[in-house]
Amino acid sequence: MEDALSKICRAVVEGDDVSVVEYVREALQAGESPLRILNEGLMPGADIVGKRFEEGEYFLPDLMLAGRALKAAMEILKPLLAAAAATDPTLKKARIVIATVQTDIHDIGKNIVASMLAAAGYEVIDMGVDVPLNAIIEKAEETKADIIALSALLTTSMPYMKDLIELLKARGLRQKYRVMVGGASVTPEWAESIGADGTGRDAVEAVRLARRLLGEG
Repeated sequence: MEDALSKICRAVVEGDDVSVVEYVREALQAGESPLRILNEGLMPGADIVGKRFEEGEYFLPDLMLAGRALKAAMEILKPLLAAAAATDPTLKKARIVIATVQTDIHDIGKNIVASMLAAAGYEVIDMGVDVPLNAIIEKAEETKADIIALSALLTTSMPYMKDLIELLKARGLRQKYRVMVGGASVTPEWAESIGADGTGRDAVEAVRLARRLLGEG
């Protein structure tokens, strides 16, 4: 018989956002800590999904379903994890502000990346779509973020990523933040050319990049 954490992991792998919420609530009622649910339930599930995606066993729809399941679970765990981190500094994780840049309203890729980053244990502040550059910087300053993650699907929106980096430089803030960029047309070469700290072709690579930029892997 599966234990509670195995059920949570399986629900993520199956992209079952209804069951994962039920299993997370059951685990909490049974006395499991939010951190253990994250580390031994959600994260292993996200890792399996990422591996299957890379191996060609899973495709974008599977990744989207898993992202939705992770997001649903994290909605329950987020306040509990934040409360625990407030009383125990060793539990504090890096903070990431993520947004789709101004003039672009596409959010599927951003949402998947945000869910995977949250499942990796990071505190993710998702600002949504069509977000003005100054608003992104102000949110990063307000929340004391470690990483700014920018998404754009439209090629006409991609230059705003460069504009944000230039704006950080102009305000003397560039060294304060790692800047990740992503989107269907974003390449490593283009990311380098605008002065970003890196890009990932999918959510799995985005998590790896975040870990690398934060010196965690």
